[in-house]
Amino acid sequence: MFKQQYLFTLAGLLLLVIAVMSCRDKGNPRRWFTGLFWGLYGLIFLVDDWAIPLLEPIAPLGSTGARTLHVGVGIVVVVMALIAGFGGVRLGRYHARSDAQRQQSARTLKNRLFIPTLMIPVMTAGGVVAFTYVPGLQRAVFGEGNHSTLITLTSMTLGCLLGWLIALRMTHEKPQQSLQEARRLLDSIGWAFILPQILATLGLVFVAAGIDTDIAYLTQHYLALDSRFAMVALYAVAMALLSMIMGNAFAAFPIATAGIGLPILVGHYGGDPAVMAAIGMFCGYCGTLMTPMAANYNIVPAALLELPDRNGVIKAQLPTGIVLLGVNILLLYYLMFL
Repeated sequence: MFKQQYLFTLAGLLLLVIAVMSCRDKGNPRRWFTGLFWGLYGLIFLVDDWAIPLLEPIAPLGSTGARTLHVGVGIVVVVMALIAGFGGVRLGRYHARSDAQRQQSARTLKNRLFIPTLMIPVMTAGGVVAFTYVPGLQRAVFGEGNHSTLITLTSMTLGCLLGWLIALRMTHEKPQQSLQEARRLLDSIGWAFILPQILATLGLVFVAAGIDTDIAYLTQHYLALDSRFAMVALYAVAMALLSMIMGNAFAAFPIATAGIGLPILVGHYGGDPAVMAAIGMFCGYCGTLMTPMAANYNIVPAALLELPDRNGVIKAQLPTGIVLLGVNILLLYYLMFL
């Protein structure tokens, strides 16, 4: 049966190839650190359950191989953060075409340039529909159970591979040059490329540390609960600020809701939990507009488009985020207690 780890293995191998290419790039002043950064990231994708039995004999007394594996991955992430923090990921030489050659190619290909890119959403949507509605197809490929996430990732991967083959056919480039372009994009994005994956675990870390309980204690013991509007504003602003810290409203939601939303707005004031949840998430999205931690929204596009100001997207969205947050506070206040 096709497993999700196969996709991780593909990503890991691609990153390892890029790491080797980075180490061989003498045009990069930090080629060894750049290669080490992408190599470590690739190893994280290649780690699977097969590593646990191998680590079991060297696991500390009273722990398990899985725990040792998790600690090892954590150490790798810290090393990657140190490499990125000290400027270890730099641009090199990528054997790219000149601007004149690019413009000539664009004039020749015209709107056909969009075909490889469009293959990704077309194949993703088509694959999801096929695996969902063609009788027996999902079971034949993935086995028993619900595989919605795996179906989406597999379909998207097939779209990427098909788009890649079409792009090679259209441009008459060698596959090696596509790897060079992949390396160029990764080096341009730098540390921000790994941020979404790292931030996905941050909300769990905050909850495990009891931050939601601490927020609830501080709110109930040190703030005046007699002002309903103040509590509504506090919840909305907390959602925005936590989203700015974590880069993700989904990670901020359980903390702000468990600390302020449920015990105070719902429990103390009797507010509608459905309204609180819906508009509360919207408050978090306002914070997403205003933070570089939401790298996949605000930093990665700026790097891919080669904008002169890496924070240009955030600066453009900042007024909208502030205005929307104010509107959401009013909506929460007037709709939640109808």
